[in-house]
Amino acid sequence: MEADTSFSAPWLPALLQTADPLFPTGAYAHSFGLEELVRLEVVQNEAGLVGFLKNQMLPQLEQLELPYLRFGMEGAGRLETLLEVDWEINAWKLAAEARSSSVQIGTRRLAALSRMHAHPLTSAYQAAVQRGDAPGHHVCVCAVQAIVLEIPSDAALLSYGYQSLAGVCTAALKLIRIGQDGVQRALSAGVSELDGAVRRSLMVQREAAGCFLPMLEIAAMRHAQAHERLFIS
Repeated sequence: MEADTSFSAPWLPALLQTADPLFPTGAYAHSFGLEELVRLEVVQNEAGLVGFLKNQMLPQLEQLELPYLRFGMEGAGRLETLLEVDWEINAWKLAAEARSSSVQIGTRRLAALSRMHAHPLTSAYQAAVQRGDAPGHHVCVCAVQAIVLEIPSDAALLSYGYQSLAGVCTAALKLIRIGQDGVQRALSAGVSELDGAVRRSLMVQREAAGCFLPMLEIAAMRHAQAHERLFIS
């Protein structure tokens, strides 16, 4: 009997590759607000990192980032929808450093995606960014990626959420005394609530989407003026 060599998820290898830290987005150079919170002694240990993931990162994902990722994907490749979502996300990122880091990571992902997966939508969106018709925020590029690679919505949302939590945990290794095991415990604590955050994000309507976390905004603004720092943001 011949083995069944069919693969039910042809999009999975591409998703794994683009979610891997080796994919050239430059995310490793950003702490996503954590560095300044460590400086302010808000996050000093494993418990503080878990608190940051649950009280800052997950609410932002649930109410803002994941809904807007979904709005971009629901546009089914309409460039006009992507541009609208891009500018709305830009307006929600009040701190200049938060906006610039999202754009830096997004445009680097977009450039890599364009080289590896040629597609009319990728080309059109990249041209719009280059013209200044769109900022090129990371969440919108991930929406383009999901459309181009035909990644199911739930997988795209979970992957984006995981990368967001893992990026903070990666930065924590350089900022606090925690160690690899402690980081994995903290990440597990955050990931354990990710599925619920994704499910609740599906209920967020366009007119109600948004999240204001003053601590993160203040941290980003203070970080931009720091005399020394390890991370870009």
